[in-house]
Amino acid sequence: MSVAPERSRGLGRGLSALLGETGESRSRAHRLPIAQLRPNPRQPRRIFGEEELEALAESVRRQGVLQSVLVRPVPDAVDSYEIVAGERRWRAAQRAQLHEIPVQILEISDRDALEIALVENIQRADLNPLEEAEGYHRLIADFGHSQEAVAQAVGKSRSHVANMVRLLDLPASVKTLIDQGELSMGHGRALLTARDPLALAKEVVIRALNVRQTESRVAREKGAPPTAKRSRDRNVAALEEELSVKLGLEVAIRVRGESGRLTIRYRTLDQLDDLLRRLTQPLAPEVN
Repeated sequence: MSVAPERSRGLGRGLSALLGETGESRSRAHRLPIAQLRPNPRQPRRIFGEEELEALAESVRRQGVLQSVLVRPVPDAVDSYEIVAGERRWRAAQRAQLHEIPVQILEISDRDALEIALVENIQRADLNPLEEAEGYHRLIADFGHSQEAVAQAVGKSRSHVANMVRLLDLPASVKTLIDQGELSMGHGRALLTARDPLALAKEVVIRALNVRQTESRVAREKGAPPTAKRSRDRNVAALEEELSVKLGLEVAIRVRGESGRLTIRYRTLDQLDDLLRRLTQPLAPEVN
């Protein structure tokens, strides 16, 4: 029996489908001592922001951990569990000095654990641009999923996934600047076609150039004339870029005096559902 088609269908339906196919029917809800849990060495998220973590810890102190952490038993280890998804909640619970937290125990393989961790982090927007790009790359390269299937699974556009993966082609020093928050994903995309990405990246940081200015700088290197898009209001163009990155969907803004039109383009019903969920969810501190 072929495994790849089944995996692709599961990924295309998102994280809930992955859980259903990899262990939901075999899962058990528990509360476990924090000391019995340990981080996942394959965790796609490398950086946990200090301020963000402290804010979550404060929320946990007031409300507790509201959503179960996904874990799986550690082979050949008694009362020891590896975190599949939810390491940030576990870290915040430690800071809040909780003794135990709610968990969902899954009986799943190494492959399934990694795939769930990647999709869960990407769906929750918990990753910085390079972590997100690496997550997409691993889903494509390690698991054989298409860009379209990955895009559907995480509620993004295929072009967004493709553009993010391209960031991995940047020089290591430039990727470090993105990791440190000195450069945005939009800067990274512009630098991909620069003659000397690192030199221009340093100039961008020193001069605090925005994305459109960086694109213009790259275009001048190539002797290319400014495009119609670059001649538009830079603030509007920058806002389009920012919204497109946050939503993972194509965003267009057309201004007519003090009025205008904002268009968000989606390609699948899953992307529309994800967008509606984001727009209607309460603006409260995220604790899960």
